[in-house]
Amino acid sequence: MLQQIKSYLKFLLHSKNEHGVHSPFVFDLVTKCFYDNTKYPEFEALKSYRKSLLENKNTIEVTDFGAGSRVFKSNTREISKIAQTAGITPKNAELLFRIVHYFQPKNILEIGTSLGLTTSALSLGNSNAKIITLEGCPNTMATAKEMFQVSSFKFPNNIVEFVNTEFNLFFENLKLETLNSKPQIFDLIYFDGNHSKKATLEYFEALLQTISNDSVWIFDDIHWSADMEEAWEIIKNHPKVSVTIDTFQWGIVFFRIEQEKEHFIINPNKTISSHLFERIRF
Repeated sequence: MLQQIKSYLKFLLHSKNEHGVHSPFVFDLVTKCFYDNTKYPEFEALKSYRKSLLENKNTIEVTDFGAGSRVFKSNTREISKIAQTAGITPKNAELLFRIVHYFQPKNILEIGTSLGLTTSALSLGNSNAKIITLEGCPNTMATAKEMFQVSSFKFPNNIVEFVNTEFNLFFENLKLETLNSKPQIFDLIYFDGNHSKKATLEYFEALLQTISNDSVWIFDDIHWSADMEEAWEIIKNHPKVSVTIDTFQWGIVFFRIEQEKEHFIINPNKTISSHLFERIRF
């Protein structure tokens, strides 16, 4: 907790808005996407999905393959509490929608479905995208899949493939498939599966085979721990990475060979938020 507060204060000290960005590519992303104030109708769908989860008092037995929870002491958890504490925040869900809407990725991979809050933002951002979402816990995955099916609003006609698997097994199968056929390319990958340095770097290396020049990778909770901050520094300095953006919650990675290697610290809300603890994940 103390480490995150220190990291956030440091972020506020060094973060910039569009006036501190001299890269045309990043400037356009910030002004046309991050700071896009359009009230998209899909935002109501995101709110509706979240509301349905927050009202769900059923409990499930959670199998946790990641770094664990700082909130829950038991693996028996109420769905509403999981949505309240572990899911993507409303503001970040809208930002993720805008990022997907801006780049229009055709093939998306999500590592860590949880209850599908992030999945819903990915799905609504591009109605033509094919999404593969991975979750290690079978009960959590089953809940997300059921919620998608019974939601009061209709999701787009894009294909959302829910895969219950340990992530490393999926990556190993992906590698074998690549050896025998054309490599799988993901236009966007959202990493939210295991908040440890070792796992994050393993996922990073395993999925480098799937990048194209236009791929966008988003790492969640890069300041969750000193361990994760170390992983983020290694990712930033990788030779295949050109541009990176630190939004505090996320580390966004680009592989565009035409771009000069640069790192940006951007406040995605344009104005400094006084609600410090809304931005710190437990």
